[in-house]
Amino acid sequence: MDIMTACAMGEAHRNERMRTFDWNEAARILRERNPAEAEAGLQSDLEWTCGTIWRDGQPVTDSYTYLASTWATPVLVIDDEEIECWCWADEREFNADTKWPESARAILSEDPGDNREEWDL
Repeated sequence: MDIMTACAMGEAHRNERMRTFDWNEAARILRERNPAEAEAGLQSDLEWTCGTIWRDGQPVTDSYTYLASTWATPVLVIDDEEIECWCWADEREFNADTKWPESARAILSEDPGDNREEWDL
């Protein structure tokens, strides 16, 4: 998507509720699938927002990502599969600048034998 279209979409939706990347859900998916690499970004705007968040079984914190929008859907990308992975920004502490919060890291470090029902920390 070109920059003018992205700006127009942002302006058209600027008073709508903000979606942000759900790091806890991403941690659950990554833990389950254990891919070699994963990225995160905004669907329909991955060229400008996507970056690596997982490599070789470890969180990546030094890659650029922009993961919040009023119009685009945050996604986790594994092997070219885009998986919707978002929550409402006003319901969690996550925002566009969040990168691997403690709650998501805790999910990654859970004992696989732990069958806890409550994953949202």
